[in-house]
Order: sequence, then structure tokens, then C-alpha cells
Amino acid sequence: MSDKLLIKNCVLFDAGQKQTTSVLIEDGIISQIGPVEPDATLDHVLDAAGHIIAPGFIDVHIQGAGGADTLDGTRDALEKIARTCARFGTTSFLATTVYNTDAENGHLAVAADCTGQNLGGATLLGIHLESPFICPNRRGMIQPNCITAPSDAILDKILEITAGKLRMMVVAPELSGSLSVIKRLADSGIVPCFGHSAATYEQTLAGFDAGICHVTHMFNAMPSIHHRSPGPLVAIFNTPSVTAQLICDGVHIHPSVLDLVFRTIGPEHIVVITDGMSALGLPDGFYTYNKLAFESKQGACRYDDGTLIGSAVPLNQMLARLRQFTGCSFEVAVKTVTENPAKVLGIYDKKGSIEPGKDADLVLVKPDLSVFATIVAGKVVYTA
Repeated sequence: MSDKLLIKNCVLFDAGQKQTTSVLIEDGIISQIGPVEPDATLDHVLDAAGHIIAPGFIDVHIQGAGGADTLDGTRDALEKIARTCARFGTTSFLATTVYNTDAENGHLAVAADCTGQNLGGATLLGIHLESPFICPNRRGMIQPNCITAPSDAILDKILEITAGKLRMMVVAPELSGSLSVIKRLADSGIVPCFGHSAATYEQTLAGFDAGICHVTHMFNAMPSIHHRSPGPLVAIFNTPSVTAQLICDGVHIHPSVLDLVFRTIGPEHIVVITDGMSALGLPDGFYTYNKLAFESKQGACRYDDGTLIGSAVPLNQMLARLRQFTGCSFEVAVKTVTENPAKVLGIYDKKGSIEPGKDADLVLVKPDLSVFATIVAGKVVYTA
């Protein structure tokens, strides 16, 4: 006997009209969109009360939330992150973290074990590694013991411990040995990302040729543009096949620059992320990342020396700010955290849009993008 949920009186996020409709879910899969008459076979009915229904948000870059971090290395920590994500409309995420060169990296094994399991909130899709093959001079928050030269031997260790759950990995293409690592990742179906790099324009293009197809938090932890030394940013602008993450809090990237990028490379190439820290979803205050204290203040997270290390702004609020800074439509903003990341991860056949046959990961939001309810695999995991 199937488990059925009917969401009634909702407005599709990409509908040209404001007429309400219904979405029927059976066994965690969207089965019907349109008028549905409730009957005795329904297990649950959720009245959306005229709110907008959108695909569940996908955050491909989040370290922590709700006071927990992937580095904590426990299921409880990942459950806190998952539940906090769900409060803000995120239904899927990548556990973003680092590889420690002088530790056993048990946190990666735990994240691998919890991938795809019921964590009580958003679904953990896999692991996003921001180290160890990055430039020490562009490390940002990443500590020196989490950085080393690219090598097949270390990549073998990483692939072993992540047990097929590594979905995305940052590599600085200017480092010796990096291009072969990039090719291996791409050949294995793992998304190689440009980031934490001091690469020149030419070195960045070489990385793209080797298989890099995505950019980690564009502008941050990479050289700026110079008219005689264009650097990686111009290479990104000039390569239409590459998609890029943007942190839209107005702090990591000035709103005017964000608007310029949005118009230049096009919204279809942009994936909005939180770069979330453990302070996401919590009040301003002092927290810890990788044994170092940081302050979360008005959504920005910084070490004592002022280094900007991430954000505490949730994904729905990132979208609200994106709309404010660029003037883009509601539909376009939503696609930067649904359709676009789903395509980057190669899961658009299952997630990222509202269609029969796709996973019932959905969010009900108000026009200001505040969340009314979050549904993961056909189950309501959060209501305001």
C-alpha cells in the first residue's frame, strides 16, 4: 500500500498565473500536478494556504549549521545540520569539509556512512572536499595541516575513506600534479572544482581542459582581475561550460559586483551557496571551526584576525538578497539553488524541478522566501 501526501492550495513557483493547484506525492515521488480530489486513500493532506511551492533547495557548499560541523565527525552533528537546513527550505546538501593530512579523517567516514540516510531533515547527498590540493597562499580558513601537494597516493586514500560518496572536490590547477588529479576526478564522476588557487589565466584554462567544470565561491580565495594579468576570473568569464558558486550575502561579494557577474555569465551558470558555518541558524556570537574560534556577526563569520571564513546566512535569505541585488525574478532566483546545482551534480533526472516521477523534495515559501513548510522524500520535515 502506497504512502500518499496531497499538498493542496499551492502556487507553482514558475507559473505565469497565481491560480492555486495541487501536488500529489506517492511513496516519496511526485505523481501528479493539478486538480486532485481528496479521497480515503490519502494518508496526509497539507493545506499550503496559497503559498508558493518550489523544488527543494540544494546547498552544495555548507560546512555546518545549528551549532554543528561536519568536522565533528558524528551522526548527531550531521542530523543537526540536516534539521537546520530544512528550516530554511534546503532539502539536499553536500557535507563540505577538509582532509587532514595528520589525522585519520574519521569525519569523512561518518559523512560517507550517513549519505542517503534519514537524518530528520535535508538529505545528505555526499561529500564536498575543499582540501588538501589547494594553494597555501589562498587557503582562507583552511589550516596548513589540511594542505598538501597533489598526489595519486593521497587521492587513493581520500577515495577509499569516502567510499564512493565524494561528489565534489576543489583542486588548484597551478600545482604540480594537479592536472592528473583533476582528470581522475572527472573520469570518476566526481565534480572537479576550481578554488583556493593563485592560478594565472592560462593555468586556469589548463584546469578547465583537464576537467574542471565548476568554481568554488567565485572571487573568494583567488586573484582579482588585472588588465595585464587577467587571472582566473577572466578565464571563468570566457568559458561558458563552467558554472560558478556565488555567496550572495553582500559581504563576500559586493552587491554591484554580484550584479555584474549575474548579468555577464548568466543566471543559468550560477549556483548560489551558503558557505555555511556552524553558526548558521543561531544568534550572533562566538563559535569554533577546526578548533579555532570565530565570530558570527550579522551573518558574516570571521577569525580573530579578520579573515572571512564563511557565512551564517541561510539559503532562502541568500536568494532574497540575490533578488535585491540583481532584480532577478523569483523563478530565476529559485533555479540557482534547484535546477542549476542538480545539473552540476548530475541528478537533474531526480531533483531540481517539480515534475511527475521526480523526488518529492519541495518547499512552500512566501514571496519574501520565508519558509512555510519543507518536504523531503514526501515527508513534511519542517513547518513554521
